[in-house]
Amino acid sequence: MTATSSRPGEAPVGLRPDAIGFLDALVIGLASTSPAYSLAAIIGPVVALVGVHAPGVLLASFVPMALIASAFHYLNKVDQDCGTTFSWVTRAMGPWLGWIGGWAITMTGVLVVGSLADTAVRFGLLMVGLDSVAASTPWVVALVVVVIIGMTAICVLGTELSARVQNALILAQVGALLVFAVVALWRSLAGDGLDGGLTPSLSWLDPFGEGGAALTGGLLLGVFAYWGWESAVNLNEETQDSASAPGRAAIWSTVVLLITYVAVAYAVLAFSGTGYLTANEGEEEFLFAMLGTDVLGGWDWVLLLSVATAALASTQTTIIPASRTGLSMARRAALPRAFARVHPRFRTPDVSTWWVAGIAAVWYVLMTLVSENALFDSLTALSLLIAFYYSLTGLACVVFYRRLLLTSARTFLLVGLGPLIGSALLAWLLVESVVDLADPANSELATSWFGLGPPLVIGVLIMLVGVVVMVVWRFVCPRFWSERPSVAKGVADEPVGPVGPVGPDGPVVPVVPDGPDGPDGPDGPVVPDRP
Repeated sequence: MTATSSRPGEAPVGLRPDAIGFLDALVIGLASTSPAYSLAAIIGPVVALVGVHAPGVLLASFVPMALIASAFHYLNKVDQDCGTTFSWVTRAMGPWLGWIGGWAITMTGVLVVGSLADTAVRFGLLMVGLDSVAASTPWVVALVVVVIIGMTAICVLGTELSARVQNALILAQVGALLVFAVVALWRSLAGDGLDGGLTPSLSWLDPFGEGGAALTGGLLLGVFAYWGWESAVNLNEETQDSASAPGRAAIWSTVVLLITYVAVAYAVLAFSGTGYLTANEGEEEFLFAMLGTDVLGGWDWVLLLSVATAALASTQTTIIPASRTGLSMARRAALPRAFARVHPRFRTPDVSTWWVAGIAAVWYVLMTLVSENALFDSLTALSLLIAFYYSLTGLACVVFYRRLLLTSARTFLLVGLGPLIGSALLAWLLVESVVDLADPANSELATSWFGLGPPLVIGVLIMLVGVVVMVVWRFVCPRFWSERPSVAKGVADEPVGPVGPVGPDGPVVPVVPDGPDGPDGPDGPVVPDRP
């Protein structure tokens, strides 16, 4: 249980333990990926790259995600800290890499929350027939800010309320996607699909059908589609069976996403073929809106509901990892102490939550005022941050458990080799992203900033700002930088929790260097570990 003081002199207040169960965590992990929105955004570009092999690319994209989810699971077993990557990388590789990993997670939330709320508003308006309002930028921007405020308020009012809202939204979203997939497949097999519709084939699962360059581009899009499942782990301090349930929820959420994505990709290709998807280039965000009318006729509102609820759910759940990471960093003195405040009644990190939402809303408004294409380019920069902190987490798992990797085949595969391969794949995709985004022609603005593409410039500037803030804070408050890396002594170690006792300046975090074994206990050497 995390302890932190809401005000000096008050009794310690922490996040509410056992607020949600495994299924709630699984739902939040699924909702954070926004399956319907993600599919609508990527299915057209993926088909343009690899044709009928789109299901295979979505299958291949699952591999690094599953391997990194395994790293999240095993790191969570020894450290149930809501800061996840920040805390684990600090524990394994030191405070500098840990801090920048936490910054990357927080900035992904800032970049994407406004766009998700924008999609929720536009599809919601289309669903109720207010097409003219959906086309009005001033109205949409105003409504998006209202949605961000509303979903943030739900986050602050309690994790239990957030979970109940997500349960309802995920049922509407996944249910609508399944209805769409079943009807599209049934109509295509009955010969009632669009001209160019195809007969489903197992060969579509081959991701290498169009060659290496096309596969690389498809994988970059696929990673974006799976991103977000780790929100389940950011709630580890508030989940029942916190040592194992959040990690299992993360792994299972990637499996459910795989089944959903491949099924819908098959349905879309079978019903419309590749020509329809590639012919609507530039309209990817509204692809499902167009297909919904063709597949469902007068029931097209079902698919619009799916995308709207997906984006609305993800607007809320994307705030969770950013705000919990801010809380974790602040209570370890890696950020100002104000961000460590936990609301005494609702038991949620209200200050960090509102800050994340506020910055995200300002970023959305500014990017929209520049142009809608600038907003899309800022979203493209997400791929850099996602690949970076996922890869860093996989590497942290290998480094932290390095002394135990040869103790059993299971440990070697699931804790060592798997996360290492996942980390390497994502590092490769990160390099490919940098090369691809360096070309201004690959941006929505199609202009050059400092001789580079705008998405790459945005991503690099965000990380450089993080480095500057980190260095400045190192001199303002050096306490966090006294922490030293530690090493695992057993995969099934007793969970240690995120922080130690509360002192006058906040949580006291003992420094535990990577050193020789301590005194023997009943189960072998007793090695103190950083709480």
